[in-house]
Amino acid sequence: MKSRTRAKGTRNPESAKMGVLGAAAIGIGGMVGGGIFAVLGTAVGMARGGTPIAFIIAGIVALLTSYSYAKLSVKFPSAGGTVVFIDRAFGIDLPTGIINLILWLSYLVTIALYAAAFGAYGMTFFPGDHAPWLKHVIISAGIVLPTIINLLNADIISKSETYIVIIKLVLLAAIVFAGLDQVDISKLSLAQWPDPLMLIAGGMVIFVAYEGFELIANAAEDVRDPDRTLPLAFYGSVIFVIILYILVAIVTVGSLPADVIALAKDYALAEAARPALGQVGFTMVAVAALLATFSAINATIYGNARLGYTLAKDGELPEMLGRKTWHRPVSGVLLTAGLAILIANFVDLTAIAIIGSAGFLIIFSAVNAAALKIANAIHANRIICCTGLIACLTALITLFGHTYKNNPHALWVVLSMVCVSLLFELVYPRIFGRRLRV
Repeated sequence: MKSRTRAKGTRNPESAKMGVLGAAAIGIGGMVGGGIFAVLGTAVGMARGGTPIAFIIAGIVALLTSYSYAKLSVKFPSAGGTVVFIDRAFGIDLPTGIINLILWLSYLVTIALYAAAFGAYGMTFFPGDHAPWLKHVIISAGIVLPTIINLLNADIISKSETYIVIIKLVLLAAIVFAGLDQVDISKLSLAQWPDPLMLIAGGMVIFVAYEGFELIANAAEDVRDPDRTLPLAFYGSVIFVIILYILVAIVTVGSLPADVIALAKDYALAEAARPALGQVGFTMVAVAALLATFSAINATIYGNARLGYTLAKDGELPEMLGRKTWHRPVSGVLLTAGLAILIANFVDLTAIAIIGSAGFLIIFSAVNAAALKIANAIHANRIICCTGLIACLTALITLFGHTYKNNPHALWVVLSMVCVSLLFELVYPRIFGRRLRV
């Protein structure tokens, strides 16, 4: 984990640090990564005419949680982000170890989600019936190629991330502005909404589309005037993305027939561009989706391998993940990629979205609980922290209830993820004699 102290003789002038826009861009880039390309069809399939409301519900949960992140980031600026916050609040014990492992596994699931979306959009360039193996090849390539990049030179894509974010936002804006003229308001009427419980469940299934704002916390050391910059960056990025998702949902639901959305569920965003922009628009969005998901996979492999490296150095993961080869955590990169390939190829996209959303709702519940526990020390409002915690737990329970009825396989995967984390924390130190973090 990065030290908060700097070597003597080095300088980090305030002018070289990030301002509000730079920090907010990290959060926006994290959220508008592969998530919206992957889950839009799932959201519309569940929430129908109420899809904009489903995104608002999920966004409110994210916004409440961003308050806790902002307060914790100001008090504990560290590249460790979420891991540091939970440890500072609850100490080094079994529950915090479980949460940290769930975080590592949740990022694995997001890689699989992005790869599944990469495969779905990649298949749009191969019209007609094709052997099932072709999609699996594309999905696997979407993980293998970024893995090679991470092992050789991760900077190739990371240096171009700003341009990739700009391309994504420009294309989404084009879809919105061009598509608003095509919207049939009747498709968004109350008569087209599902029951309230399904609406909430829809918002929680696609909650993973808001995962990413927490990355601002990992850059907290590198912002100037953190007391002002970090809160504005957190709140501003989440609010911006909420508005963007609402507009995208309105255009998608309002301009496409329900049967078209159902048929194009895994690449609904590209289909949403067709009414206003034709085949050119469809192709542009498909290309942007491939670029966005590929970039998101690369960045998440990079981050998760280094999270695994940190946890291994602290004694929570096998020692092999705490070693570097060629100045890179090669073992962590390979393990991350291998597990993600298995998930992406053997679990359907909707189930992956559910698993990812559940994982981050668990993590965000823990972060809200951490902020509530040490509210006085971080100068936080207990009512807001408590509301955020209740919102996350309520969302998680609603998601579990819906999943139990409609996709029990995904629920068992989530519960298995928690059980594996628990058993690993109980067994690993005893077998290998490694000490937990101190």
